[in-house]
Amino acid sequence: MRRTLLEALVVAGIGAVLAFAANGLSPRGLELSNNYFPGAQPSLPAPGKGQTNAAGTNASSPTELLAARLREDGLQLADSKQAEQFFQDPRRDQDGVIFIDARDDKHYLAGHIPSAYHFDRFHPEDYLTNVVQVCLTAQRIVFYCNGGDCDDSEHAAVMLRDSMGLPRDKVFVYGGGMAEWSSNGLPIEVGARNSGQLTNVAPAATPSRAEATKR
Repeated sequence: MRRTLLEALVVAGIGAVLAFAANGLSPRGLELSNNYFPGAQPSLPAPGKGQTNAAGTNASSPTELLAARLREDGLQLADSKQAEQFFQDPRRDQDGVIFIDARDDKHYLAGHIPSAYHFDRFHPEDYLTNVVQVCLTAQRIVFYCNGGDCDDSEHAAVMLRDSMGLPRDKVFVYGGGMAEWSSNGLPIEVGARNSGQLTNVAPAATPSRAEATKR
């Protein structure tokens, strides 16, 4: 019995060796390292919103992606809170802080951030004389366009910064643009710069009866 088992094992071993050799020599041989049953492996979901990537961190938000893209161009992202702070900065009255609207004439005249300068990068020769001096002396320059997918503000910021050698630390891009500015109920100037025609301004609060009596 033992001899029979021994002979069977020898025959099986020889058969396995011959099988591997034949597989290696054959042009149709199987790649033994390949997985021929992919259904047995669980698939992992691709990173996305509300999911985590392979590093275990959350996927980047649109704001984070925009900030990263601006950093690659040497620009700083201004969010809605920072843009409003720039607008309220007392230095804005003396052009120490300025806003530059990078949209075309039609959009600018329809409504822009009050006192914002205008620079259309597609026709720079028409606007350079109005923005060069203020850009050189301003301490903070905030470029904006419509927001969202609009990237005119980024291109305008890079164009003026590089052509005039402006320090990078004073150039910002307001990512939310006019769409966010308007939806936040902030004032909008219509027509030419400093026209005084303001819209989107909250009406003055009506005094209460008690306050009216005191007066």
